[in-house]
Amino acid sequence: MFDLKLQKINLKNQYEKNEVYKFLEEFGLTLDKDVDYTIVLRDINDNIQATCSKAKNVFKCFAISEDIRGENVTSSLISNLIDKLFEEGIFHSFIFTKPDKVKVFNSLNFKTIHEVKDAALLEYGIYDINKSLDDMAIKYSIDNSIEKGALVMNCNPFTEGHRYLIEQASKSCEKVLVFIVEEDKSLFSFKHRYAIVKEAVKDLENVTVIPGGEYIISSATFPSYFIRKEDEKLKAYESIDCGIFGKYFCSKFNIIKRFVGQEPYCNVTNTYNQTLKEIMPQYKVELIELERKKYDGYYISASKVRELIKNDKIEEVRNIVPEATWNFLNSHEGKEIAGRIKSSNSPH
Repeated sequence: MFDLKLQKINLKNQYEKNEVYKFLEEFGLTLDKDVDYTIVLRDINDNIQATCSKAKNVFKCFAISEDIRGENVTSSLISNLIDKLFEEGIFHSFIFTKPDKVKVFNSLNFKTIHEVKDAALLEYGIYDINKSLDDMAIKYSIDNSIEKGALVMNCNPFTEGHRYLIEQASKSCEKVLVFIVEEDKSLFSFKHRYAIVKEAVKDLENVTVIPGGEYIISSATFPSYFIRKEDEKLKAYESIDCGIFGKYFCSKFNIIKRFVGQEPYCNVTNTYNQTLKEIMPQYKVELIELERKKYDGYYISASKVRELIKNDKIEEVRNIVPEATWNFLNSHEGKEIAGRIKSSNSPH
């Protein structure tokens, strides 16, 4: 660490950001758009020799010059990020990295959660995935002795199509767990999405709606900095997410069936379903793909709801959403979200 000084980058300063961009480019890496904290190590000539960043509690965008490797540089960078998280009251973190870097982070007390061909996910902190799922079982009274079906949904917002898939699962399984993606990367916040789904399926006595937690990963937060090709990035994300669900969720909660809707419109979701078909059987889980519910000749989807809202056809939305969703859309908060959809270039 001789003659190296640690500096926090001002991410609002384009010159400083460009310095980091250029340094990362030397390693074939990029600076992810969602980073909220970046540090660098500079030499006596003020040149960047190492950098790393974080986005909330995900560490990313690591690069270290060949000249200074082996001088505990990684440890110094990681310690700084962990200290920063502690300042923010966060005591658990993740790293997505290349498989050949796993041993380095293992030596710094990061535990490997899952590893695939092009990426690995590790964690560090006061709990791990097994403890998290044990706590989830207690909080939501999950009886692990009962075989179950499961669905993972975003519900942005919840539609009659979502309701139909859950109904079909509830008819074929003694117990069904519905995991709602918890990351707030959607127009409808997790708080609202979760509350709407709970209300909309409360009549289905064998269905339990559960927050997905940190381990059901959104493609929106999967890092792109070390995988440049979009198809490879997507495959790595899908393989990690599906693998974690099979390896941990299914084995822990005795899930033997996972239900998904066929995807006639979105190529990304369709390839995700194909990955599920490859991976779920490895964990003795049957992947059941159901044809989606139709209305007036088209498949019901959350994107269709947002499209109707954007085009000022709110009354038509009533035909394809449950009462719980309709009531929310007519609330003060729901109308605010509708306003944002109308003013956006493309509803997400």
